[in-house]
Amino acid sequence: MMQTIRNQRAGDLRSAIYAGVEMGGTKCVCVLGRGPGDIVAEEVVPTRDPATTLEAIAQVLGRWHSGVGKFSAIGVAAFGPLDLRRGSSSFGRIGATPKEGWAGVDLAGFFQRRFAVPVDFTTDVTGAAVAEGRWGAAHGLTDYAYITVGTGIGVGMVVAGKPVLGCHHPELGHVRIVRRAGDDWPGSCRFHGDCIEGLASGPAIEARGGVAAMDLPADSPIWDTVAHALGQLTHMLTVSVAPQRILIGGGVLGARPQLFARIRGCLSASLNGYLDIPEVTTALDGYIGPPGLGRRAGSLGALALALDAAVARSTTSTR
Repeated sequence: MMQTIRNQRAGDLRSAIYAGVEMGGTKCVCVLGRGPGDIVAEEVVPTRDPATTLEAIAQVLGRWHSGVGKFSAIGVAAFGPLDLRRGSSSFGRIGATPKEGWAGVDLAGFFQRRFAVPVDFTTDVTGAAVAEGRWGAAHGLTDYAYITVGTGIGVGMVVAGKPVLGCHHPELGHVRIVRRAGDDWPGSCRFHGDCIEGLASGPAIEARGGVAAMDLPADSPIWDTVAHALGQLTHMLTVSVAPQRILIGGGVLGARPQLFARIRGCLSASLNGYLDIPEVTTALDGYIGPPGLGRRAGSLGALALALDAAVARSTTSTR
């Protein structure tokens, strides 16, 4: 009898539909579907102040839930930092973010109060990493990292098949690095100045070059400092968590894919022959590359979280 119930629930999960929300620094992408090949609806909401943004997202999800398709769970992959510790009094809230007005906002609570379905949430980069492992360029790997380079710089790491989370979500975009020789620009991060985010994010590039990253000339020397900073980040990841692959997504690399070759070169120069492994000696093109899901990695990550939330609810209810 119990096996029959489990089989029925498995069938229900396969036929169910899910909602995902990728919350970025400039826009939020809402998706309805089951996976990369089965997206039923998609809508973009600008990221403004918390009340306006969250209400707009809720309106989209509410319209879908009552019209397009009743979803079984919601996944939210958001910019951070986020408190992801289940036992914490501030669980589900945004921490000390540079995004004006968003510090302390209760993201998880908002969606849980608004919709009577399971809700799971994590950082946007961890969501993208989960999606890449399920459907993308990290499929079949147990240890890998996903870097996003856009409004901010973040890293989602999966180790032994599980996203890394300790006393807080790792904030590797705020690591201090060995600066490129001769570069003394102070950086744009309001917390740390010349951390990786303060040197290589979209706003940092604009602050330094006077134009948006996508409008900066390809021969600008600023790209050398960006590649160097990201090469330092990949060096740190390679010698610490030893990922099988490092994927780099986000708007900056999406618009400037030629940076990949420069980042690989910076990593190789920085390691200076230290690691005698194929990934960094003869297979760097495969070791550092773009996400397999492209610009949809984040929104599909939110969808993957929703699917996992539904599975967790189903597993709990059959015990």
